[in-house]
Amino acid sequence: MLDNIRVVLVGTSHPGNIGGAARAMKNMGLSRLVLVAPEDFPSGDAVARASGATDVLDAAQVVDTLEEALVGCNLVVGTSARDRRIPWPLLDPRECGVTSCEQAAAGGEVALVFGREYAGLTNEELQRCQYHVHIPSNPEFSSLNLAAAVQVLAYEVRMAWLAASSLPTKVEKLEATAMLNSQAATADELESFYGHLRRVLVMIGFLDPQKPRHLMTRLRRLYGRSAVSKLEMNILRGILTETEKAVRGEPHKQGKSDV
Repeated sequence: MLDNIRVVLVGTSHPGNIGGAARAMKNMGLSRLVLVAPEDFPSGDAVARASGATDVLDAAQVVDTLEEALVGCNLVVGTSARDRRIPWPLLDPRECGVTSCEQAAAGGEVALVFGREYAGLTNEELQRCQYHVHIPSNPEFSSLNLAAAVQVLAYEVRMAWLAASSLPTKVEKLEATAMLNSQAATADELESFYGHLRRVLVMIGFLDPQKPRHLMTRLRRLYGRSAVSKLEMNILRGILTETEKAVRGEPHKQGKSDV
C-alpha cells in the first residue's frame, strides 16, 4: 500500500530540506520521492540531513515540471498554508492519511505535494490537486519547516496504514522479565504472600493479632482484584523481606530497587 504513495517536493531551494524530508519518509515507511526542479540536488547537505535515508535519496526521481511528477496519479493532495479565494476540498492531516491509504489500497497512485520553502505552491499548482491539506499549526507561528511538514503527513499516512492493516499503533515496553510480568501469580503464591504480609504487619504493630478486625480480609480483596503478576509478587515479597530486616536491625537494601 505504501509503495503507491509518492512525496513530491516542488522547487526546493535548500538541499538539507530534501534530506530531512527523505529521513521523515523513511521513518514512516515511505520510499518514493519525486523532486520537481530542485535548486541543488544531488548534494552533500541532503545526504547529511538524511541521516541514513540515503536509499530514498538515491532512488529519488528528478523532473522538470509538476505535470511529470504527477503522471499516473489517481489522487493528488497539495499542502496549503494560506486561505485561497477559490474554495477547494480541504482535508486535515488525519483525513489526508486515511484518504491516501484508501486510494492506495485500491491500487491507485497517490501524490502528496509540498511547495517551496518561501512561498509554498502557486495557485496554478494547487489547482492540479483534487484536495488541499492544511496543517493546523499555531496561528501565531504557523510556518513549518518543509521536512517537518512532510513528517506530519507521513506520520498520518502511517497511522492510517497501520489501522487499515490491523496492526498495533503502539508497542508495549518490553522488559527483560516480560514473561513474569505477563503471568498472574498462582493461588498458592498469593496465600504465601498473605501469610508473609500478616507477619510483617504484626511485627510493625499495624495489625493486632488479638483484634484483627477485617484488615486481612480487606487486603485480600484489594490484592485479589488487582490481578497481581509474578513480577509484581516478587516486588511485594521483596518489600516485606526488607521491612522485616529493618525492624530487626539487620542489614537491608537502601536506595533504589533493582527489580
